[in-house]
Amino acid sequence: MKSLPGSLMKSLPWFVLLLIWAGLGWGFLPGGMADDSRPMPRKVDAEGLDNVFQITDRLYSGSGPEDDKGFESLRKIGIKTVISVDGAKPDLERARRFGLRYVHIPIGYNGVPREKALQLAKAMCELPGPFYIHCHHGQHRGPTAAAIARLCADAQCTIDEALAVLRAAGTDPRYTGLFKSVREFQRPTAQELAGLRAELPEAVQAAGLTQAMVTIDHAWDNLRLVRAAGWKTPPDHPDIDPAHEALQLAEGFQEMRRLPEVGKRPEDFRRWLDEAQASAQALEQLLREGKNKKVVDGEGAERVYRRTSAICTQCHAKYRDVP
Repeated sequence: MKSLPGSLMKSLPWFVLLLIWAGLGWGFLPGGMADDSRPMPRKVDAEGLDNVFQITDRLYSGSGPEDDKGFESLRKIGIKTVISVDGAKPDLERARRFGLRYVHIPIGYNGVPREKALQLAKAMCELPGPFYIHCHHGQHRGPTAAAIARLCADAQCTIDEALAVLRAAGTDPRYTGLFKSVREFQRPTAQELAGLRAELPEAVQAAGLTQAMVTIDHAWDNLRLVRAAGWKTPPDHPDIDPAHEALQLAEGFQEMRRLPEVGKRPEDFRRWLDEAQASAQALEQLLREGKNKKVVDGEGAERVYRRTSAICTQCHAKYRDVP
């Protein structure tokens, strides 16, 4: 049995369809790869887009389209639904001009929460394909979401095949949370899917300064524990990787820098933000080198940590800690 009557297909709930598709053994959604064809990511040249990969005949990943050229390339490829996992608001007006439907499911660099994965599963089942999943540069978060989307929709896809998406796109192994999200992903159960009431919004409210600071403060809290442990993993927090926390701090500054409201801030505010990101990156490099050599340059780490903290304190004194 390889097909169902069209009338029946339209009458079934989306989560039932997903389970039927998986049970029928289709390589992907209807019209997808055959059982004996295991697709591997293939690089695609597309004007106005970077790092574009065809994962199956109905799933692509890459960078976010920023002008007409990018959207035109998506239209030529045949994309029907674009899923953004980037924090920035999608360009809905331009997308509509090119006949594209957007879904906005923003995720961070620390991994894909279960509820976001279920949203991806729902989007892949309810909306028309082919699908294009993107973050900002198409290298880290987008490929991770695409790998999970394939695992949700392709019952034959193995974890190794899903991880091949990240490797092809050049996802940095330092983003351990992204790799962990794919490596440990469990396909949704029938009960999970039946109870899912997640919406599929075209755009969600972009994280503002307040939310960005929550992410940065969390990384700072973990780095304080690392510092107290001599720039090593704290004994009572074995899940904390020092270099990864510094990386998360740097990414937090970078994501904040991209906020539209930050672009309107005074020049010194933006300069301090850039300096803080560069300093956090330097701390990450020191901690990573220390991990590889099994000897951390404690004095160097302390010096960079203090410099990063001083930049934040200077900025807070002028723009946050005032009436």
